[in-house]
Amino acid sequence: MTHNAPVTFTGVAIKYGATTVLSDFNLDINAGEFVTLLGPSGSGKTTALNALAGFVDISAGDISIGNKSVSRLAPEERGIGMVFQSYSLFPHMNVFDNVAFPLKLRKYSRSEIRRRVEEALAKVRLADFALRMPKELSGGQRQRVAFARAVIFEPPVLLMDEPLSALDLKLREAMRLEIKRYHSESGCTIVFVTHDQSEALSLSDRIAVMGGGKILQIDTPKVIYDRPSSKFVADFIGQTNFLTSEFANCVSGPLKQDIDLGALRAGNLSIRPEHLRIGVPASDADIVFDCEIDEVLFLGESTEFSLKSKTGQMLIAKYPAGTSDRVYRRGDKVHVSFRLNDAVSLSD
Repeated sequence: MTHNAPVTFTGVAIKYGATTVLSDFNLDINAGEFVTLLGPSGSGKTTALNALAGFVDISAGDISIGNKSVSRLAPEERGIGMVFQSYSLFPHMNVFDNVAFPLKLRKYSRSEIRRRVEEALAKVRLADFALRMPKELSGGQRQRVAFARAVIFEPPVLLMDEPLSALDLKLREAMRLEIKRYHSESGCTIVFVTHDQSEALSLSDRIAVMGGGKILQIDTPKVIYDRPSSKFVADFIGQTNFLTSEFANCVSGPLKQDIDLGALRAGNLSIRPEHLRIGVPASDADIVFDCEIDEVLFLGESTEFSLKSKTGQMLIAKYPAGTSDRVYRRGDKVHVSFRLNDAVSLSD
């Protein structure tokens, strides 16, 4: 079986009575690509994934895997692997039998099943847990078992529905690395659903940001983060500052006229916290203005500053640890600056 396949949604709509969940949904995923559907609750991301899996009927349009329509195929006929948020392990089966289950369904020989399961458990560092029951495993171990079971038969497409959301921080980071490594080594097509922007940014080849049952922007993680197309996308992906019309009154620089005043008036000029610089001489920046430090938050890997402009607008600046020897405190008066090419004009 081919170890990867393209996936295409063409004009897909899904309705529940009078409620439209997906509307004219179009998405082309290349063979071997890692694409994340990212959005808040109710955006339609999980519905799209479930439609691809065959768990939800579509009202219009078509879905294809490997250039073959699967819209009328049952889930088990689509040849895909899936990892759920809730693990979905069989409680009456031990780890070995859980992982072996897809191979038994496909009538693999006993020797081939043993070889593949042992190899899969070794890859997820659970070789010594083969005879344990799911209730004897930690959350991270259960998720690794679920992951091994989903990929054991080398599916051309792997679907992952918020697989890391139930794990603590360290386990999430470890599993994120496992998923990244698997994709690099297997070349499998992966469709990943999450509301966690850090997961999407770190894992994906492309991110489709969703809202209201539609894709609002799809691009590489870097473009999505650095050049969001709308206020919604900028606000959803990481922290950002929306500069308002009052901001124009506190700018003191020769390039004031170069600011997008239309975007300013609408509150649609965005600047990321890491692009705001504190105490930098005016000659080193395009736009300089005065602020008072309202609060300082030490976050370990970075320090976050809450700033208040002369007109009262609140802004956030963020510095990586070790990048400045200056110690700032609440109440300090500071110059804040940024470069114009780091600011983004957004649509509503």
